[in-house]
Amino acid sequence: MGKDNIVFLEVIEWFDETGQEMVHRIPERGSGEIKYGAQLVVRESQAAVMFYKGRACDAFGPGRHTLKTGNVPIITKMLSFPWGMTSPLRAEVYVANMKVFPDLKWGTRDPVAFKDRELGLIRLRAHGVFNIRIIQPVLFINTLVGTMGKYTTDEIEEYIKRVIVSRFNDHLGENLDTIFNLPGHYDELSDGLQKRLHDDFIHFGLDLQDLYITSITPPPEVQQAIDDKSRLNVIQDMDRLVKMKAAMAMEKASMSGGGAGSAMGMGMGLMVPAMFADMLHPRSKEPGRGVAGQEIICPDCGNPVPRDARFCPLCGHQQLVFDQCVNCGKNLPPNARFCPRCGHLAREKPVPSICPHCKAENLPGSAFCNQCGEKIG
Repeated sequence: MGKDNIVFLEVIEWFDETGQEMVHRIPERGSGEIKYGAQLVVRESQAAVMFYKGRACDAFGPGRHTLKTGNVPIITKMLSFPWGMTSPLRAEVYVANMKVFPDLKWGTRDPVAFKDRELGLIRLRAHGVFNIRIIQPVLFINTLVGTMGKYTTDEIEEYIKRVIVSRFNDHLGENLDTIFNLPGHYDELSDGLQKRLHDDFIHFGLDLQDLYITSITPPPEVQQAIDDKSRLNVIQDMDRLVKMKAAMAMEKASMSGGGAGSAMGMGMGLMVPAMFADMLHPRSKEPGRGVAGQEIICPDCGNPVPRDARFCPLCGHQQLVFDQCVNCGKNLPPNARFCPRCGHLAREKPVPSICPHCKAENLPGSAFCNQCGEKIG
């Protein structure tokens, strides 16, 4: 592309050969001397962000764009003699992959604590898959990518797993009283967990497209208890089943003949009334709910906004996000020191939640502790 030469202008473009790169920086090593008039080509599935003199100056959508910097061919190189022939007007372009990254795995590395209404404190393992995509490239680069030459799903997957597991523990504690009620509620739990994680992802410029819970695994002894209860629920009429079994047993015993057969038949006849004392009735399952479709809306006024709009046409809210307030989520303008909505410091970071019972550190805003299962706060 004619990088860091004296005469030629650059043609900047990028192709993702692996399918896993979320952001790629050009040049990959350090910064460059992108010249005035350089051409930037952005594909339909991409968005580009130009950093000039250390700051994000603009974002570019699909198409061909002419870049404007202070680096003039030959002249700038001659004027850069005091800096060792290196222009101080540094520039680089970050290209963000805007496609959906599917089939990413999440799961509990260590079992999480869950306070069951019937079984007490137990440890659960959970696994699933999720899909993500970048919706605010500038915010994503400023908060997660930094100055890395390339950023793949491997770098972010481990952190996202921790966030999902922490919110999953909170969601399970608030929406499930016992794991005996778990069958038939996977879709409902997945839908609720996805909505709960929306704010965590949007602060990094990401959108959680889909999230699925594929398994929630209790300890072996608890699994045996669930299997036993499931077998009982399969039986539609316990009364008729027990009576039929008892009648068949008495008939078989009476056919054996002799006093032993008569005694066995009389014993079974006396036991049957006690066996019919308690009846079990199966509970119906609730159908799962599908994940509702999503559309691009203004986070301030809630009205639809075109994908390429920089500001909301109704309320003027800035759509190109450079940073967000950790307190109220307001989009912050570049170089802001305080939030224009709530007045919080722009550089203030979320404070981890400390469990008052076991002193374990949890993600900010956690409702239940991952270590002991007790409620925080």
